[in-house]
Amino acid sequence: MGTNGAPVTRLLYTPEEAAEALAIGRSLIYEEIRLGRLQTVRIGRRRLVPPDYVTAYIDLLKRESEAAA
Repeated sequence: MGTNGAPVTRLLYTPEEAAEALAIGRSLIYEEIRLGRLQTVRIGRRRLVPPDYVTAYIDLLKRESEAAA
């Protein structure tokens, strides 16, 4: 919660939070990051996922699904 009691909008997600949002497992999220299919940013040693990168990953999955059909 923010200082005024309103919920704080997350600007960066941990890979585990991104995996939960995408309804996929932890190992798969790290594999997609390793393959460069899901981009991340680094802050120090931490790897974090901005919401727009999650959206870009979903768009990639949609394009791949359409191409396979």
